[in-house]
Amino acid sequence: MTPYLVGITGGSASGKTYVLDRICEAFDAQTLTLISQDNYYKNLEDQEQDEDGNINFDHPNALHLDLLAQHVRQIMKGETIQIKKYTFNNPNIPDEMLTYAPAPLIIIEGLFVFYKTALSKLFDLRIFIEVDEHIKLTRRIKRDFSERGFTLDEILAQYSRDVVPMYRKYIEPYKIEADIILPNNYNPDKGIQIVIDHLKSRLTQPSN
Repeated sequence: MTPYLVGITGGSASGKTYVLDRICEAFDAQTLTLISQDNYYKNLEDQEQDEDGNINFDHPNALHLDLLAQHVRQIMKGETIQIKKYTFNNPNIPDEMLTYAPAPLIIIEGLFVFYKTALSKLFDLRIFIEVDEHIKLTRRIKRDFSERGFTLDEILAQYSRDVVPMYRKYIEPYKIEADIILPNNYNPDKGIQIVIDHLKSRLTQPSN
């Protein structure tokens, strides 16, 4: 069977993890392979800095997107690939290698998976997760404060300097290419179930 390739994107703190967790729970590991764009961030020493020493992790240049596209093409050919898990530059987390194996259903998620043409053109289905800006900011504050140890001032500065401008330039314009726009301001479970039902129906159809 030719793999069914799904791309899922949305702004920072749009709830991609929740949506993906619900989808992954509906399939076993032999049926679905999930590839996260986050694991393709460049090493810290290879990142570009502005005149103040800031790194814009919300810019496409912060990632090896060509390598991601290459890996997707390989896995669609039946190859197994490996990559080191990205730990958000936390030195207290040990290195871990991730293995991506071929599967009937392959999901690629990340901020720029629609922006990268070499990747986007491969998708059979494109899903855009849409959330109001103030809700994304609230979620980002909670996440970055509790999980990544950032101060409120640091979170707000990065959000206004990098997150919002990059979203408007590199993510939001590609919403028009989505096959499904999934609202996630509150409870997206009904929309997620529709996606799951569609994916299950596709997997039962004979390959062309």
